[in-house]
Amino acid sequence: MLYRPHERKRRRQVALIYDARRAYDLKVMTGVAAYLQQTGKWNVYVEEDALKDQRLPDLHSWEGNGIIADFDDPSVAATVMKSRLPTVAFGSGYGWYKPKSTIPYFFTNNQAIARLAAGHFFERGFRHVAYCGYPRTAINGWSEEREEAFAKEVKKRGFDCHIYRGRGKTSRDWAANQHLLGVWLKSLPKPVGLMAANDNRARQVLEACRAIHMRVPEEVAVIGVDNDELLCQLSSPLLSSIEQGAKRIGYEAAALLDWMMRGKKPRKRHFVIDPGGIVMRRSTDILAIEDARVAQAMAFIREHACDSIKVPDVVDAVAISRSGLETRFKAALGRSLSKVIREVQLETAKGFVSDTNLALKEVAAKTGFKSVQHMTTLFHRVFGRPPAEYRRTAGAGPVLGQL
Repeated sequence: MLYRPHERKRRRQVALIYDARRAYDLKVMTGVAAYLQQTGKWNVYVEEDALKDQRLPDLHSWEGNGIIADFDDPSVAATVMKSRLPTVAFGSGYGWYKPKSTIPYFFTNNQAIARLAAGHFFERGFRHVAYCGYPRTAINGWSEEREEAFAKEVKKRGFDCHIYRGRGKTSRDWAANQHLLGVWLKSLPKPVGLMAANDNRARQVLEACRAIHMRVPEEVAVIGVDNDELLCQLSSPLLSSIEQGAKRIGYEAAALLDWMMRGKKPRKRHFVIDPGGIVMRRSTDILAIEDARVAQAMAFIREHACDSIKVPDVVDAVAISRSGLETRFKAALGRSLSKVIREVQLETAKGFVSDTNLALKEVAAKTGFKSVQHMTTLFHRVFGRPPAEYRRTAGAGPVLGQL
């Protein structure tokens, strides 16, 4: 095929400005990459030096068409806003982004993240819960948002939330700050379910627990936010975490920028993206249920839910009347036996959909559903998207209809 010079000009030039040291930013870029794999329309500019200073290309010589940028860096935000190029921003929601800016911005849904964490602990029978965040700074208001939403959800269920923020940056005086964190952890009623502001904070909690010989998850169950897989795998025990939906942010930001570079204007400027769900690992893999029969039934359900078990199977395993067990379940967990079985099946199915390439027919068979149609209907109802769409972008979906 002959090369035609004008063909190259059809490919738009897009700059991706992000902090390669942050797992969140890298996941956003993974979402951008997923969009590019579907369209293949862009030439991408990325600063080679790991973006430790997040530099933009020389806008005087770079013939660019659009920018996707993390606006937590003031120099980036200022330069991008002066460029007048079609731009989509993301970040912590604080920092140097101006709420009245005309630049579209993607936010994480911190309220939904907090609700997921609270629900995770209450589903496991915890009645004592806590939140470990950070002292407020110019760019970490997200921690306070999660704290307030978590405490509100806990209060709504009739319980108190114990809160710790610490003081200053732990890197300045690690030993002293870890000591204070350990003192607070010792003061908490046990067992306690603890939400950390992010995975880094959760790791600090795990280290403090180790130092004071506090068992995780038996005494303190810990969940973080970000699902930084390396950090979660390096933690001891392995850290449960909430997937923020960063990949979906990247995918939708790319779709929006594509829309804008075609001369179209979005109908709104602020986009709030829901979390992708909880990735449960050892740090919360426990049931804090005082009722021994309920705990026994839950253990049986977790082990056999995907074997197409029914309520009578659980009743037989626990050797108690069905009405008695149902009454105990509602008292301890607020849900029926059949609902709990279905929840475990759906969570397992979601894991297969997002983490494997198994055909949906195989996923349905492996998770106890009678048909793909049945699984798809329930999956869509609970997670907001059918499994095929959920898998396509691991929680990211096109947003052109919302623009």
